[in-house]
Amino acid sequence: MLNKALRLICIYCSIAFLPAISLAKEITISNAKVTMTLDYGAQATITSLMVNGQKVISGPDGIFTSVTVNGKTYSSLHLKQTAVLSRDGSAIRISGIDYGDANFDIKETWLFVINDKAIKWTIARSTNKPIPADESAIPVFNFDSINTWEGAYQGYGGVAWFYLFNQKLETYGVHTRSSDFWNSKTGNGLNITVNAPGKNVAMKYSRTNADRLAYTISTSGNELLPKMDTGTNRRRFIRGRTDVWATFTIPAGVSKQTISFSYFDFQQKYGRGKLNGINGGQVSAVLNTIARIGVIDSLHFGGNSWHTPYGPICLHEQYIAQMGLAINDPKYLAGYQSCLDFYCAHAIKPDGRVYPRWAYTNEDAMPGKFNKYGFYEAQWGILMDSNPDLVTNIAELYDMTGSKTWVKSHQADCEKALDWILKRDSNGNGLVEMMTDNLSQKKSSDWIDIIWASYENAFVNANLYHALVKWADIERQLNNPVKAKHYASFAAKLKASFNKDTKDGGFWDAEKGCYDHWRDKDQTMHGRNMVTPVNFMAIAYGICDNDARRKIILDKIEAQMQQEKLFFWPLCMTTYAPGEGKEWQFPFPSYENGDLFLSWGSVAVKAYAAYDPAIAMKYVKNVLEQYSKDGLAFQRYARAKQDGQGDDILSGNSLTIAGLYQSIYGINPLYNRFYLDPHITPDLAGTELNYNFRGKKLAITLEDKSYSVADKMFKVTASTSFGFNATKNQLSYFNGSSTSVSLQATSAKPLSIDIKNWGADKMEWQQQGTMPVVYIVHNLKPNSTYRYTVNWATGKNIRSNLNGEIMINSDAKAATGTITLARL
Repeated sequence: MLNKALRLICIYCSIAFLPAISLAKEITISNAKVTMTLDYGAQATITSLMVNGQKVISGPDGIFTSVTVNGKTYSSLHLKQTAVLSRDGSAIRISGIDYGDANFDIKETWLFVINDKAIKWTIARSTNKPIPADESAIPVFNFDSINTWEGAYQGYGGVAWFYLFNQKLETYGVHTRSSDFWNSKTGNGLNITVNAPGKNVAMKYSRTNADRLAYTISTSGNELLPKMDTGTNRRRFIRGRTDVWATFTIPAGVSKQTISFSYFDFQQKYGRGKLNGINGGQVSAVLNTIARIGVIDSLHFGGNSWHTPYGPICLHEQYIAQMGLAINDPKYLAGYQSCLDFYCAHAIKPDGRVYPRWAYTNEDAMPGKFNKYGFYEAQWGILMDSNPDLVTNIAELYDMTGSKTWVKSHQADCEKALDWILKRDSNGNGLVEMMTDNLSQKKSSDWIDIIWASYENAFVNANLYHALVKWADIERQLNNPVKAKHYASFAAKLKASFNKDTKDGGFWDAEKGCYDHWRDKDQTMHGRNMVTPVNFMAIAYGICDNDARRKIILDKIEAQMQQEKLFFWPLCMTTYAPGEGKEWQFPFPSYENGDLFLSWGSVAVKAYAAYDPAIAMKYVKNVLEQYSKDGLAFQRYARAKQDGQGDDILSGNSLTIAGLYQSIYGINPLYNRFYLDPHITPDLAGTELNYNFRGKKLAITLEDKSYSVADKMFKVTASTSFGFNATKNQLSYFNGSSTSVSLQATSAKPLSIDIKNWGADKMEWQQQGTMPVVYIVHNLKPNSTYRYTVNWATGKNIRSNLNGEIMINSDAKAATGTITLARL
């Protein structure tokens, strides 16, 4: 056999040549985890690709380069001459890759460099003249099956989820430089990263006629423009075809790009830990797939999906950043940060009005009410919640990243958006008014977009309260006490008016036992049918702080849920009155008049978590069970049969699981700390979570009345909520929800502290580690005497300074000890 072919075998970084005397040419290139076979005779193509022993590509057209001009494809599968192999030190070079026609010539040289972690493939392409290309594949990968991978995470945190490629010739195009292909069943992952300095990179994913997955990389001088639709050119997902990108010009000259292949272990990179009392695989699946499909492209994040026929994004959704909390991928946070930069630049009108939507086309827009970037006013009405929701998403993303520089760059944008809507309070009662005065105008004003909420709308005002509270705190951090006071004062007035009885100008309906949806200008009340988002937001956002009211609302909803045996909360518990919504929503239940929209899962879980976490967990498990049946790949669930409805798939269907993370597990990244505030049920005890937090992998353990957070250096354990932050040699503990540090520990060696008590006059903690440790206790009574003891032995008196601080040098010889500090 060795006399019939030249075979080059590269294992790890070593290369061995064997004798060859025929024209057949083949080369095998590999490291420990990735192996590829390249044919380079009359063609240049990778005919086999194996990832951790799993063959993912096999065939003569496995991976190759091509250019399509006027509908005809020229490729490295058909060369004008025989390609030539040479060796450049430890690198493999294939030259003489020449294809094209009489009008143009494409010459390529391929260089492969191998190391332990990656195989790097550099493609140098030269063209003799500019080429108007329908497509340039540099290269295209033809994976054996559309099911080889479950999906591919994009470099900005989105996902190409191949479950949704349910027809042949469906194609999705994005702008990114990297893609993480994964299969949770095999545990294998393949990262493809493109380095093309000075170039834009686009990728597309297609289901072929042969049910393979075609993955194409393209580079260009200018960002590739979607081909469809004429006049808008924004559609990323197309059906029945693969030409997602418009024609562009490949300039004459030389271009160079490097494609890196590297393996990753799916569980190691994306695993979430040990989730007791719940199906952890389903939790991971929801957050890996449905939660990410609202990310349409690198600058377009929302709660719908790229799969939806008209591809909408709702800027009037306050939970897009919150999904990032549960997705827990740093790429998502960085991507959404860039997205919000784009939104602030192009979706805020000069007067401060925030466009509420973006879409592939203008079909959902008010006539003439859209801009060239695709943002628009919806045909259903002026949806006012977009203004506060943009602010909320910026504020919550800041909490996750901690980037004060970034949030300050949007200070003026957020003030502009808030000030626009605050001007809508014409009567000074703290409740902003909608653009319509009454339901007879048949225009909507919030997310429930074909219900005619008018004038003073509880839904919008609840969102506004949430944004004001968050942004007032950020104004304080940005040293603007005047604005902070202004927004906080408005929020307080809003809350007071919101909580008044309906007869006194508020929203509390004592007869119905709920907050009503809206008040018309003539003071008639509407939406008296327990509209769940309104009532859940009132509780979750702290507007309703009356325990008796909270109990009435939550008990009433749960009683009806049990009676109807619904797996999830509907938008309203009973029917809207005739005339309060679009005609075809009657009789009840139909669409927004009573169907089940999962996008409100996070506020519902938060509302129940502090009241009765067992109820919240029941619906978390229901949603996971539904995911196992249908992937949650619908817009909503019809109330009558609880079956999936609508081709407008909502990534918001994942928000119940976001609520699990934030309100049950208690995971709350904040600007200056990681805050843990669990409300777990007994069956969740023993949960061990992996969580990415600002470049570190935290280990979170939730036991019954014992919670801990640790990185590689430090660990804090407590029986109540607390904040954690760690730098190289310093640990900061924040007692409860305190925004300021309670205890700092400086140590060059690993240290664990277990908080036993933290009161106003007595603090006690157990330390375990290598001494010495220097502690600073904060927030003490200034200039006061405290008794310091170790292991309850005879101690000494220490006096706090004028800032209420005491420094303790713990040089105890024992690795474990209990420190007590008590005021005398």
